[in-house]
Amino acid sequence: MVEIMKLVGEKFRLPGELYSYSTITMGNVNSTYKVTYEMDGRLKSYLFQQVNTHAFKKPVEIMKNIDHVTTFIRQKYPQQITLHFHHTADGANYYITDENSFWRVVNYVESITINSCDDLSVIEATGKAFGNFQTQLSDFDGSVLYETIPGFHNTKQRLDTLFEHIEEDPCGRVKEVTEELEYLSQVRERAADLSVRFARGEIPKRVTHNDTKANNVLFHKETKEPLVVVDLDTIMPGMSMYDFGDAVRFIANAVGEDEPDLSKVYFDTEKFKAFAKGFIRETKNSLTEIELQNLVTASFSITIELASRFLDDYLVGNRYFRCEYPKHNLVRARCQLKLAQDIDKKSPALEQIVRDVIEQV
Repeated sequence: MVEIMKLVGEKFRLPGELYSYSTITMGNVNSTYKVTYEMDGRLKSYLFQQVNTHAFKKPVEIMKNIDHVTTFIRQKYPQQITLHFHHTADGANYYITDENSFWRVVNYVESITINSCDDLSVIEATGKAFGNFQTQLSDFDGSVLYETIPGFHNTKQRLDTLFEHIEEDPCGRVKEVTEELEYLSQVRERAADLSVRFARGEIPKRVTHNDTKANNVLFHKETKEPLVVVDLDTIMPGMSMYDFGDAVRFIANAVGEDEPDLSKVYFDTEKFKAFAKGFIRETKNSLTEIELQNLVTASFSITIELASRFLDDYLVGNRYFRCEYPKHNLVRARCQLKLAQDIDKKSPALEQIVRDVIEQV
């Protein structure tokens, strides 16, 4: 491993000598290492990542998207902490070894990450971070970006696929989920509405992060202020409201997204309000009225979308999501459906929260 670290460092023209490296265990997809170099008695650290090309089938397109976005932000906001992916001598922000392993190097930011949190001020700061990320890219030409995962948040397409597999029933599991399918049939058209309108051009196409979990924000160790948004592998054109919805789906769920005891699952309106404050404060002047008015709808829709993806994966034999046990995807699906039902039930109160926040910020 030392030799590969040295090789990668040489390819990315890092100054000094390799001093140390350690594995960073956070993250389930790529292999990440904190690598420190020494030059003239001073130490400087970087993150080396070996990209999982089984999970990411188009890593070069991903890195080109990242290059466009990070270069734009760094040039537009030179005083802010931004991600800087290093380049090889031929100008690429990635390196492929002779063994076909795919590497990238990014600056290391002293920080902490937060997986789950009940501190409303930190949740508001998370909303601020993702809202700021949207605003930073509000005038970026998204047409230069690749759609690295086509139809990633096309809710209509996800639901259509699910119902096609229901007809096929390849594993004979449909009989186990009749109640869930009945509910999805009832809300199918409503949940897909935003994606249909987006496809018709009625909703602005934005540069979206598409994985807006709290642990994709780096925070200052002492102040807990957000420093920078990370994990840009899923940056693509999309709907801003879905970035908002995916974030609150994760943050405002009282339990984990695979909680088997559905009596514990509910949508926390105070956490929703905290995130909305941070997000809307940053985006109020850059988002359109149709986007601001559909933040709650998007939260419901993307939760239904994820539930349908978990359920679909269960019905076809657990091919996509990594499972800890045979019915893990079914448990996940039921958890998300319960959460979606609670969002739907609380939607009048959530809509009022959004209106109040828009007036206050």
